Amino acid sequence: MHIGEMAEKSGVSSRTLRHYEAIGLLPPTGRSEGGFRIYTEEDLRRFLTIRRMKALNYSTAEMGRLLELLDIAEGDAPEAERSNARAELDAMRADAQARREKLARQVERADEFLGILDNRLG
Repeated sequence: MHIGEMAEKSGVSSRTLRHYEAIGLLPPTGRSEGGFRIYTEEDLRRFLTIRRMKALNYSTAEMGRLLELLDIAEGDAPEAERSNARAELDAMRADAQARREKLARQVERADEFLGILDNRLG
């Protein structure tokens, strides 16, 4: 798919996709003869992973490392390498869970605050 279709499917602008390409997180799988970016369903899956990580305030370096580990764990690297990648991914999953719990607590506090305002304003 071309960048416009990728943007539509992912819910972001073409400019955002170009930004992620520029910082090395989402290179297109290829280019057409005319030089247009070509993305695959796997590229879309990769981008959606990036987007979900962004919601948990991961840095671009952390995102890049996670994507690298996923490529190793799901690829055809030697078993020892895949095993090491899975172990690091398990640690990252635990970190993601902790970040999610922190966000859930922040949402609870925000809801309490809105309740206070509602009560005080009548």
